[in-house]
Formats: sequence, structure tokens, C-alpha cells
Amino acid sequence: MPSPAMKRISRRTILQTIPAGVAGLTAGVFTSTAARPSLAANDKLQIACIGTANRAGYNIGGVQGEQIVALCDIDEGYLNQLTLPQKRKRKEGDKEIEETVPARFPDVRRYVDYREMFDKEGDKIDAVVISAADHHHAPAALRAIRRKLHVYCEKPLAHTVAEVRLLTDEARKAGVATQVGTQIHSDENYRRVVEVIRAGTIGDVTEAHVWVGKNWGGGERPEGGVEPPKTLHWDLWLGPAAVRPFVPGRYHPGQWRRWWEFGNGTLGDMGCHYMDLPFWALDLTYPTACEAEGPPPHPETCPEGLVVRYDFPARDGKPPVKFTWYDGNRTPQEVAGQRVPGSGVMFVGSAGSMFADYTGYKLFPQEKFAGFKPPAQSIPRSPGHYAEWFAACRGGAPAACNFDAGGPLSEAVLLGNVAYRVGKRLEWDAAKLEATNCPEAARFVRKEYRFGWEVS
Repeated sequence: MPSPAMKRISRRTILQTIPAGVAGLTAGVFTSTAARPSLAANDKLQIACIGTANRAGYNIGGVQGEQIVALCDIDEGYLNQLTLPQKRKRKEGDKEIEETVPARFPDVRRYVDYREMFDKEGDKIDAVVISAADHHHAPAALRAIRRKLHVYCEKPLAHTVAEVRLLTDEARKAGVATQVGTQIHSDENYRRVVEVIRAGTIGDVTEAHVWVGKNWGGGERPEGGVEPPKTLHWDLWLGPAAVRPFVPGRYHPGQWRRWWEFGNGTLGDMGCHYMDLPFWALDLTYPTACEAEGPPPHPETCPEGLVVRYDFPARDGKPPVKFTWYDGNRTPQEVAGQRVPGSGVMFVGSAGSMFADYTGYKLFPQEKFAGFKPPAQSIPRSPGHYAEWFAACRGGAPAACNFDAGGPLSEAVLLGNVAYRVGKRLEWDAAKLEATNCPEAARFVRKEYRFGWEVS
């Protein structure tokens, strides 16, 4: 009888060597059942999930068709909601009846520290879904990648520019299947917008404007602190960050994005979603310069409004692009001569302009494009954001927003915050991850870690 470890190696080898034409995206169709007809039903991808509530809850729902075998969360209250039976009340006529609802995942292995989870599960799982706060992305993803595990990681890919580059390089070296949690990338409208722009409909695009009327910023660091709830492992939530007291409602679960120590504000939250569209349509990668404006930088919290300007170089016959991001209380009401809603994207070209958002697009001037017929579809329909990743895990085509695609996007997003915090225009050498005119930017491009959580 082969050992359990040998069984796991054999099964993973099978998953990784299924022919791409069978397991991957074939003419835009995901052939999950045909991918492995000789495998038993329980030979699904064995997945561990880091984070279980809020955004993580949606991701768990997205991957639960495979086999979730381990869940990790620093808040045991959240773990209990998924792994233990729950009491609930419902009305039946005039009566209120209490009933017990079975646990969704009664048989999964539970962890509060993903480092322990990787040590114990590394040879038992195929893939990991990371939905923790930004400051945990790189420590968790790097541990997974170096164990040759496939990785789905929420956006932005990491907490610093240097972390993003490290994860991108390490994932490529390890040959693992990756996907960044920019779910909108898999929706139909983004694909149609990309086709229209690439067809030259509005000519050569030289400007792109992206804005999101959302605010993750402001506030002062609270004084004092209290003992965290017994179910909350506060030191593990802090992880690589410096120690600070627990204050209810100020960090966990919902407010961490406001704080530089844990998140990246509105730009970090929404930039990867909205900036993704011009990055894709215009084939953008790394900017050559970046500058930002907003309120005076606060040492603890992100700004309530920000404007970031990037210079992108010419690429393959396409002209340079001036790219501007706006958020919070600095979002525009008019762009390229058009009144605009609270969030969106505007492409400005030599023959017109286009407004786009998650659900549709408009071409300007409207009279010029009356009766416009879009180009033939050239980008296949996605089988779904998670399904793309599953197929890649089984040896199929890379997921559309894998780390090689989502990495440069995440770097640009985080570089905007670097420029804002340092207060200077950055002349950016992407190859060296260095602002050639501003050495003091290095302290925001990289960061220090608490012992036991290092990323290198």
C-alpha cells in the first residue's frame, strides 16, 4: 500500500498533467466533467481558505464546488458559524420556532494561524484561497507558493509594491496556477469594452481617467484599548504588523482598510477593479512616473480623497498614456467634457472618447457614433472567475487575471500611495523597483515585519 504522502503526490501529479486542451478553456467553454473522466468524484481540488467572513465568505461560496478541507480564521466566532450547527428563529403563524441549522462545513480542519495550517496541511491540499486583510496577503501567499500550492488571492495582490513583485516572480518560478480577486475582469462588459478600444474605435488613446466615489480614509489612532473577545486571536490578526491594542470597531473586522499598517485606502480597495479595464484595453504594465495630491499625508490613516497621475510609455506602436485616478471627495463631476456618475472610466482618444463602468459603455460625441456596431467578439466568454482558476489548477490555460496580469496592476495601484505618502513626483524604474529621483520612497516600497512573519 502506498503511503498517504505518496497518494497525495500521485493525485496532484494527475491534476497537473491533464492535457490543457481538455482541462482548460476550450473555445471559451469550461469542460469540468470532461477534464478528468477517470477520476472519482472525491478527487476534486483540495482547497484551504484563509479568511471566512465578509469578502472571504463570497470566495468560499465561489470555490465550495470543489473540496474545502481546511478553514483558517483568527476569529473563532466566524469559524464557528461555518463549522458548527447554528440556532436560528423563524415565524410559523403566530409562533416563533427555534431550530438548529446543520453546519455548512462540519468536517473541515480548523485553524487560527495559517502558518500552522501550511505546516500541517501543505502535503494534503492542492490550493489556497487568501481573503485576509492586505497585510497578510504576502506572508500567506508566499508560504503557499513555496509549497507548490495554487493560489487565489484577493486584491490588491499584496501590501507593498515589493511584495507584489516578489509574489509574481515566485509564482512564475514555482509554476503554480494563480488568480487575483478582481472578479469584474471575468464579466462580459469588460471584454466588450476591451474589444471596442482595441479596434481603434476612438482612435489612439492618450488619456485614461478612473474615479471611484468611495472613502476609506481619515481618523486618528485611538488611545488605549481593551481585551479582545475570547474568540478573537488579536496577535495573529496583527501578524506581520507592529503590536497595538485592540479597539472595538476600529480595525477588525471592517475598518482595517483605512490604516496604512493594514490596508491601502480607497485606491487599494477599488483601484484593481476599475484600473483593470484601461490596463487591459491599453496593454499597460509599469508606469515611468507617478505623482499624487491630496490632504497632508497622515502617518496612520489613508486620505479621504486622492488624485494620482501616472505616465505610461509608448507600447508596440501605441502612444504614451496619461492616466489619472481620483477617489473619495476628489472625484470629478465632469471628465472629457461629459457629466459623469460617481464611479467609472473615461478613455480619451484621437477620434472620440468612451465612458465605461461595470455594466455598460457610451461613445462620444454621440452623434458621431449613432448606429455604432461593435466589432466581432474576439475575447471568449469567461466560464467564471473561479472556474478559470480551477481549470488552470488542472493544467489548463492560465486564468485571465493571474499574477502575471494582476501583478503589474497591483504594483501601479500601490505606487500611487507611495507617491502620495512621500509627497513627490516619482521617476520610476520598474526593473529596479526604485524611484530614481527620490530615495526616501524606498521606505514605502518595502516594509519591515515582526519576527516570525517575514517576507523575503
